[in-house]
Amino acid sequence: MKRKYGAVVAAGLGLALSLSACGSDDSGGDDNNSGGKVDGKIGVILPDTESSVRWESADRPALEKAFKDAGVEYSIQNAEGDADKMAQIADSMLADGVTVLAIVNLDSASGAAIQEKAKSQGVATIDYDRLTLEGSAEYYVSFDNTVVGELQGQGLADCLGEKDANIVYLNGSPTDNNATLFSAGAHSVLDKVSTYTEVGEQAVPEWDNEEAAVIFQQLYTQADGKVDGVLAANDGLGGAAISILEANGRAGEVPVTGQDATVEGLQNVLAGTQCMTVYKSATLEANALAETAIALASGKDAETTGTTKDSESGREVPSILLDPVSITKDNVATVIDDGGQKLEDVCTADFADACKAAGLS
Repeated sequence: MKRKYGAVVAAGLGLALSLSACGSDDSGGDDNNSGGKVDGKIGVILPDTESSVRWESADRPALEKAFKDAGVEYSIQNAEGDADKMAQIADSMLADGVTVLAIVNLDSASGAAIQEKAKSQGVATIDYDRLTLEGSAEYYVSFDNTVVGELQGQGLADCLGEKDANIVYLNGSPTDNNATLFSAGAHSVLDKVSTYTEVGEQAVPEWDNEEAAVIFQQLYTQADGKVDGVLAANDGLGGAAISILEANGRAGEVPVTGQDATVEGLQNVLAGTQCMTVYKSATLEANALAETAIALASGKDAETTGTTKDSESGREVPSILLDPVSITKDNVATVIDDGGQKLEDVCTADFADACKAAGLS
């Protein structure tokens, strides 16, 4: 069963996916649907609207569609970056009778506490996108995050070539286990290249893009501006680094990585200020979560691709891990064709020429 889901992506993303982009619901509103096809109720708590635009623009609509298509009652809310609010939402969902609870934790400690409370009430839990260390989730649904980092590392290496190069690593939040995996994957590729030198590395608390710009400015200054490549963990952090490079007249000269294939990230790739991003189909991940949650709600086992080891507890967590895809200027169309972003959102007037050169129309 290994790579059952990922093989769909690797085969060319030839799915008739229909991911729509919508605005952020800052109120973290409650969305419900009752189709009567599946017993039970599924709750999903998204983490925030700051670490990535994906949570509201991609994951929420994809999850809504998957649950509605399955006819299952559901509630999707957003914790807005507040661990206390996430705990309150979880309490409310448990009181409201959810039988399956999926969370994207803000940190492992608060996530594990939510899962323990759910477990005590007989409610099954799922880790969505981020593994909760020392948690008790029945399943973990995500992309292979070590592979994400490997793709970023290889992407930066492809852009740099074999020349001598100083690299700055701008990592994700230290409370996000995924960020640890991204960094490990990237280092596993780049550390093997003898001509590359690490001249700075720092994690960005809460994936805060504004703080990322400050951190990168400091790292850039400490390196006396002698930076030849930036391993940025996602498009938001990449955009922050690019803003500093622009201020120093070096945007486009210094390759920068990213992740999430956001509109801004794709535009930066097309403009040549970002050398690559990583596409993770929200529809594919949402469908995998929906299938897993519906199986639990129906009293069945979910089909997995393997297990993921919790580095803190040592527990092997049954997992559904999907394969990410590296995106460069040559294959931006992959994201558009798959429904990951809309052509008109990416190819605005400012990027018309870049889109035409990339064959996007």
